[in-house]
This record gives sequence, C-alpha cells and structure tokens, in this order.
Amino acid sequence: MHRKSKRTNNFLDGGQKMKKLVLILMIAGLTGCQQQAVEEAGPSQEDLNKETVVAFYDAAINDKDFGAASVYLGDKYIQHNPMAADGPEGLEAFLGFAKENLSSFKVEFKRVLADGDFVVVHAHATSGQPDDRGSAVMDIFRLENGKVVEHWDVIQAIPETARNENTMF
Repeated sequence: MHRKSKRTNNFLDGGQKMKKLVLILMIAGLTGCQQQAVEEAGPSQEDLNKETVVAFYDAAINDKDFGAASVYLGDKYIQHNPMAADGPEGLEAFLGFAKENLSSFKVEFKRVLADGDFVVVHAHATSGQPDDRGSAVMDIFRLENGKVVEHWDVIQAIPETARNENTMF
C-alpha cells in the first residue's frame, strides 16, 4: 500500500507539473502575441513626432528649403524666438535670408526627445567656418495632428575654455 500511495503522489505531482507547464506556455504565448501586436501597430506617435521634427528641422535649417520644410507645418506656426516672425511666411522670410547670408550654417542633431506632442532637439549649430566652435541649441517644438505648430529655442555659445572637462553635448 505504501508503494501505491507513492505512485499516486508521483502521478499527482506529475499532473501539477503538467498544469504548471501548460500555464507557463500559455503565458509565454500571450506575451508573444502582445509583442507581435505592438510590433504590428508600428511606431508610436512620439516616434512619428520625432521623425517629423527632424525632417522639418533638417529641411529648414540645414537645407534652407522652405518648400520641403513647409510640408511639416500645421495651419499655424507660433514662434517664440523674439528675432523671428510668426507664421509660415515668417519662416519663409528667415530661410530666404539664411540662404543668402548663412549658407554654410548647419546643425548637427545630438539628441531628440519626445513627450506627447512636444519634441525637444539638442543640437550643435555652426557657421561652417573651421574656427567656429558654434553654439549649443535646445529647440522645443509642439505638434498638432503630426504637424509642427509652435517653436521655442535657447542658444548658448560654446566658450573657448570651460571650468570642467565635460562637453556641452
């Protein structure tokens, strides 16, 4: 009888192990389905917003091409830089000026961060001259329906010397 109960216990233990195995496989399958659903859903709206801002910024500032940049603009463009005019026409006027007077001015994207409809770009702006250290630039863009509608910026010249070994990037 002792043997019989031992076999019964082993059988029950095996059944419990089988139930655990089935449960683990079901969870793993569901996790895989969730991952597949996320992958099939495509990029997040924040990722799309970052792509939009980089394409807009690159076309506007690096290429100085209003036509290419304007496809990323919403139906309004609110400008918080006191040296720039509001609206698409303000951007167009600035890019016309830049094309003629700042043709070698470029930005190199260092970081692009998104939080909902806001995208922040940390960039290194230079005049294109070999001796130009350039400026550290933080731009903030707000998007509506995937289009750029508002802009803020903060610009800091890169000094010749620093009190630390860190870079501004």
